[in-house]
Amino acid sequence: MGGHSHGNNISRFGHHPFGWGARHELSRRVRVNDRLGRGSLVHMKSEKDLVRRASSGDRSAYGSLVERHWSRLVRLARSVVGEAEAEDAVQDGLIRGWRKLSQLADAEAFGSWISRVVVRICLRRARSRSIAFVPLETTPEPGFVADPAAGVDVARMLACLAPRQRAVMHLTVVEGMTDREIGVVMGITASSVRAHRHRARARLAQLMAQRSAA
Repeated sequence: MGGHSHGNNISRFGHHPFGWGARHELSRRVRVNDRLGRGSLVHMKSEKDLVRRASSGDRSAYGSLVERHWSRLVRLARSVVGEAEAEDAVQDGLIRGWRKLSQLADAEAFGSWISRVVVRICLRRARSRSIAFVPLETTPEPGFVADPAAGVDVARMLACLAPRQRAVMHLTVVEGMTDREIGVVMGITASSVRAHRHRARARLAQLMAQRSAA
């Protein structure tokens, strides 16, 4: 693998927008843009315009979309599959997104659409293997209060949830999505979202009670 040229990496995955083999270079570019903040060129461009251009085969436009959504998508993936697999899962999702972008009817829905692509890949990965540790870099959802002074490891407790429940909790807590929006991303109904969240809260409450009794 290490002996392959950059061009071979590109041809291996098909027609890629900006050289998918250079994963570490992409991550570096994203971190640089994160430090630049909202004043950077990436954030100044209209996302709708970028999506339209990318749908027409503009690789640079898709690269800008990737830079805009990379950090958010990695945080989402990390909550479902863990740190070790998060970037690979997002990378796979972005490759699929590039190939399927022409199927996106509403350019303004790109964010939720690409999230759904990544979530599906994460759930597939999580089901195929045991994920022992899933860091979630946020506070838990209201209704589940962890006490840092008591040494409660929220991340490890959330790792005890089913993959779909972890995704629902992330989209609720981190991204602040409504049940309808989460349903669109995950391909389920709003009532199913509420059911997953209810089961997640119940499981977390059970874990807290077991910890208190120990």
